[in-house]
Amino acid sequence: MKYLTLIFFISFSVSAQDIKVKNLKKHVEYLSSDKLQGRGTGTSGEKMASEYIIKQFKKAGLSPLGENGGYLQLFPAKKGKPGKMTSVEAHNVVAYLNNDKPYTIVIGAHYDHLGMGDQGSSLQANSEGQIHNGADDNASGVAGMLELARYFSKNNITENYNMVFIAFSGEELGLVGSKFIADNPTFDLKNINCMFNLDMIGRYRTDKGVNIGGVGSSKFWEENATKLAENMAIKYTVDSSGIGPSDHTSFYLKDIPVLFLFTGAHQEYHKPTDDANLINYEGQKLMVEYIVKMIDLLGTTDKITFKKTSNPHSQAAKSTFKVTMGVIPDYSFDGKGMKIDGTTDGKPAEKAGIKAGDIIQKIGDFEIKDVYGYMEALGKHEKGQTVTIKILRKGETIELPLTF
Repeated sequence: MKYLTLIFFISFSVSAQDIKVKNLKKHVEYLSSDKLQGRGTGTSGEKMASEYIIKQFKKAGLSPLGENGGYLQLFPAKKGKPGKMTSVEAHNVVAYLNNDKPYTIVIGAHYDHLGMGDQGSSLQANSEGQIHNGADDNASGVAGMLELARYFSKNNITENYNMVFIAFSGEELGLVGSKFIADNPTFDLKNINCMFNLDMIGRYRTDKGVNIGGVGSSKFWEENATKLAENMAIKYTVDSSGIGPSDHTSFYLKDIPVLFLFTGAHQEYHKPTDDANLINYEGQKLMVEYIVKMIDLLGTTDKITFKKTSNPHSQAAKSTFKVTMGVIPDYSFDGKGMKIDGTTDGKPAEKAGIKAGDIIQKIGDFEIKDVYGYMEALGKHEKGQTVTIKILRKGETIELPLTF
């Protein structure tokens, strides 16, 4: 206990004194400006955003860690509303801070948003053609990631870990970019100690605080995540699950400990009104400082141990359906049915014996052609109802009973 107290004292004494609000504000204002037209996946606005991120990585002195000696990693994606899907090319932006250490920390944030409201996720009625600037979602997280890149490369300290910084695209299409790099890494996943995900960190409020997700994915988080928040006078809620609606899920499914910061939804969420003037920049700075201080604490440990997580402790993410199966869809799958990327322990799918890689073809009486058909089928069932799930597993058709 004395040792931990000393560590916290040191962390507070020397860490995070150089996180600059002016840098966070500059990044958010550019990334959420109208000229980027909402950073839709595969658009010219997304390309402008990626070029800006590369410029900041270069300014920080980070090495490229994408493909072909550059910062970019190309991946395919599909976007649009049901019946109007189009194929596009998108890019993750990947950079490396080499401290010549055996293990590496990943710090990520998604830089795509909803573009001109033509991707089907806007919560504004008749929004097609309107710019969805996404200042909080997720220019705020990218700004935090860029400021962390600058801080760790310029602080005249050699941390105990190397660092990979990733700006993901395709998050709004279903974690497509983060899944792609987790499946096709440009670095050795075996050497990854943990992954930090910053998604919507720009609207911190002292009445609601921040949701700290993924805490159950390592004993280290369980012992330190809330303690650090309390020492920093940060109001918080906790979600133990490593699975959630953001890019950390892709790394959790690779058995990597994850920690996810999210300052909460608001009335501007997924609407054209999510603009830079509404960001709480001092609160955003506090979230970035939290990551700095957590990495300071990690510097006193060896590689932390991964844990499979239990169900969420909080209700930070709510479903609009009466029932859930507890599956992670593979949004990049373009065959017939819905392919499963992972299941949640204790949920109906896991209890029924459904596994990652299975392709759901039928739920009860409802044929499943794609993820939209899956969501429609969920809305037709009640809690406690038992149905037969038809799946394709390695070419074999299997039927399993599932109780919602």
